[in-house]
Amino acid sequence: MTNTQQPRTREDVEQDQFLTVLSREEALKRFEAALFPRPVPAEQRRLADALGCALAQDIVAPIDVPPFDRSNVDGFAVRSADLASSGEATPVRLMLNDEVIACGVAPARPVLSGTATSIATGGPVPRGADAIIMVEHTQPAELRAIEIRRAASPGQFVSYAGSDIARGEHLLRAGTVIGSREIGMLAACGIAQVSVARRPRVAVISTGDELMQPGLALRPAAIYDTNGAIVTAAVRENGGEAVFLGAIADDEASLEAAMREALESSDMLVLSGGTSKGAGDLSHRIIARLGKPGIIAHGIALKPGKPLCLAACDGKPVVILPGFPTSAMFTFHDMIVPVLRRMAGLPPRSDAKVTARVPVRIASEIGRTEFVMVSLVEGDGGLIAYPSGKGSGAITSFAQADGFLKIDALADQMPAGTEAEVTLFTPHVRVPDLVIVGSHCTGLDLVTAQLSRAGLVVRSIAVGSLGGLAAARRGECDLAPIHLFDETTESYNAPFLMAGLELVPGWRRMQGIVFRAGDARFEGLSAQDAVRAALADPACIMVNRNQGAGTRILIDRLLGEARPDGYWNQPRSHNAVAAAVAQHRADWGMTIAPVADAAGLGFIAFAEEHYDLALVTARKQRPAVRAFLAALASEEGRAALTRAGFRPA
Repeated sequence: MTNTQQPRTREDVEQDQFLTVLSREEALKRFEAALFPRPVPAEQRRLADALGCALAQDIVAPIDVPPFDRSNVDGFAVRSADLASSGEATPVRLMLNDEVIACGVAPARPVLSGTATSIATGGPVPRGADAIIMVEHTQPAELRAIEIRRAASPGQFVSYAGSDIARGEHLLRAGTVIGSREIGMLAACGIAQVSVARRPRVAVISTGDELMQPGLALRPAAIYDTNGAIVTAAVRENGGEAVFLGAIADDEASLEAAMREALESSDMLVLSGGTSKGAGDLSHRIIARLGKPGIIAHGIALKPGKPLCLAACDGKPVVILPGFPTSAMFTFHDMIVPVLRRMAGLPPRSDAKVTARVPVRIASEIGRTEFVMVSLVEGDGGLIAYPSGKGSGAITSFAQADGFLKIDALADQMPAGTEAEVTLFTPHVRVPDLVIVGSHCTGLDLVTAQLSRAGLVVRSIAVGSLGGLAAARRGECDLAPIHLFDETTESYNAPFLMAGLELVPGWRRMQGIVFRAGDARFEGLSAQDAVRAALADPACIMVNRNQGAGTRILIDRLLGEARPDGYWNQPRSHNAVAAAVAQHRADWGMTIAPVADAAGLGFIAFAEEHYDLALVTARKQRPAVRAFLAALASEEGRAALTRAGFRPA
């Protein structure tokens, strides 16, 4: 050992062993082998409380349903033999018995030959009768009699006892998930309580010094705890009884005490965060002290979700999900839900799947099974699956996506044009009525609000002006918002259209330099002078925009060949640029005036640009497109844009 080397501690050795990456299949196999087989505890529940539970044993019908022969129509209970000769020319007259059989009224008199008894739908068929004649097929006659001009077959309009459910038949099998239909069947048999698989009690803990619960004022550098709420809801969706124990700070003693208490009172423990290799990540270190065998897998060949930790402590599953919400949810649904549902006695999830074409190439990492969330739109040749591209830290990815596709661990990409299988997040997906793909602008929300109120589903995907034009050319959207300046013609947008597209004037918006008010490097300067001042100060950091965005083209015009510090920081929205400056992560950038005003930032006007829409001509007559154009031209739409700081075209 040289003088520069330090003695290796036990923790160093543990870190070497940590994150030995297993394949998804091997990790799940080991996890399930450590937990199953195991009995599924049962409990008695009132019928009203059994919804969503799995039956613990077979149900045998204790009675016939219906419990008596009953009428299916309003009419008269008769003997079919009395009407054998009945016809239009040879009516048969029957005398009415002196009772009326209603629902819940037991018959007191038999139907003798030559007589009939008035009966309501659902009424018990009286002795002697074997058919029902509908009231509209009879005519009143004198002296409490009726005439009938058609024959009746035996059993006509009669539901016999046990014709729906027979006493002694197996009504429902063990493992059946109780829904509203099953509850109806059980209630019809008079069953008030059932034996169901006890819902596993799942303790949920979030970890991290930075976490605060929703409803509290957010302190600097803190974030709201989303995983606690998401995981708790997901547990309940999949048959568990979730108990959220709050967020625990990164203190080993406090966290270990909370984990021990949770395991004592629960069947399963799920944590989020604290599973990576950072010094503050404590959860996985504590597990070895909580029971045998301990950690089963720590590090799975998944993307997102590599840091997932699976453990079993004295027969109870312990899971540490990654801290990023998207990673946490993917790994929970893919790896944890199968185990949770088995513990709850529920069958595996039956996910709906559709086939869709992927319009763009998706790069992937060899060696890791990758899940990519997608939004579905209707293209010219069928469904199109647009990858979200928001990353594993994005909260909205799960809520706004329709489903996900899987890239095999041995593939380094999914080529553009691939027909892929998409697993849906919900049993059914409603393809949006209007699809907008292109440049981002807060003004779009103001116009599409009218469509949303009318019940139309609008999907807006921000890929930049050039990306929107490419999507429009491929027939993947209805409208592509663009703001592209052509220096040759010194005009906006029209020179960039190709065959099959037409320009819809949108609104004008002022682009300019945004900075923190009071910054002497920018106050009172023109946009050009402000950029020169920023370039002259090595400590001045910029925030850029993504390639393909019209704003990026304006920035590059101002910068020329210069590439200052921050140039490669390229968020995809105007709001993200303003946030970077407001939070002192950058000193200047380019955004639109309404966003700068909303963020309370200084603003130097540079160019009023034309934010227009490239309309796919072939889709011009679609109802949702016509509704959008009407909203854009309406007084309400124009007034909303004006109030927000835009100038309608």
